[in-house]
Amino acid sequence: MKTCVDDVIEFFKRQGYTYLGKAVSVEEMKALSGKKFMLDLHLPELLVFPSQTDLHDNLLYTSGHIILQDKASCLPAFLLGPVAGSHVIDACAAPGNKTSHLAAILKNKGQIFAFDVDPKRVATMNTLLTRAGVTGCQLVQQDFLTVDPRDRKYSRVTHILLDPSCSGSGMVTRGPGEEAAPSAERLQALAGFQHRVLSHALSFPALQCLVYSTCSLHQEENEDVVQAVLQEWGSAFRLVTAFPSWPCRGLAAFSGAESCLRASPAETLTHGFFVAVLERCREGAASPQPGEGAEPGAAPKKRKKQRVKE
Repeated sequence: MKTCVDDVIEFFKRQGYTYLGKAVSVEEMKALSGKKFMLDLHLPELLVFPSQTDLHDNLLYTSGHIILQDKASCLPAFLLGPVAGSHVIDACAAPGNKTSHLAAILKNKGQIFAFDVDPKRVATMNTLLTRAGVTGCQLVQQDFLTVDPRDRKYSRVTHILLDPSCSGSGMVTRGPGEEAAPSAERLQALAGFQHRVLSHALSFPALQCLVYSTCSLHQEENEDVVQAVLQEWGSAFRLVTAFPSWPCRGLAAFSGAESCLRASPAETLTHGFFVAVLERCREGAASPQPGEGAEPGAAPKKRKKQRVKE
């Protein structure tokens, strides 16, 4: 919203950094060291720095010209890809990094409804979005599950980004010890919530595309949730192949699960992450409710590969 990639590159070069151009492989990015940086292999507005780089005091960050974010967390907004002027919901939005990414993709044209139930997190989000120059975004302190999809203010919502609470098992730990794995009961409770919120999101009548993502490694929170909700909604929605060139795909939990993508520290140099892209089927335009229609069958045809700007 406040700058462009070329200007940011020039700024860092004036600060003594060496720009190495666009990466051609994960191995090339992994080898970064010192004050060197690159343009990401996959995402057109993502600059990659060595892992120990700290830019929190950099003027570009403190003034809201850049956002510091793990690459995997950039995938949901990028894959949702709403066109400028769209109405979009960020269902579990705080702290707001993905919301700011959506606003940038929209070029601050359109409307974003960003929900979070926690007042402190909403306040944090407001600070971040204001600093980043986001306009056209309505922050709502409300549990997304209580939002009425038939409310006229959401009648033009065509895109939803849903990144709900999860176990966080994909987050790379920075401390000396690792958190204990979640219990089966905890996973079941999280998956139940994720199922409810995903099904609720699909009930918005004008919805055309939804991205579901978690920072979890567990099949119970990822492929299993997507499969159950697709079965519930019958033929109204389908999985589309997210980012066909992405190396890590969904676990083979059901036919078509390879349309989903995963990320990992070892293979993609990111946190562990999961993303599924759901689109309304043409024959599902009448907005049937869960349980109506047939159970989805095999994987749908692949969507055209995303074009990535040089």
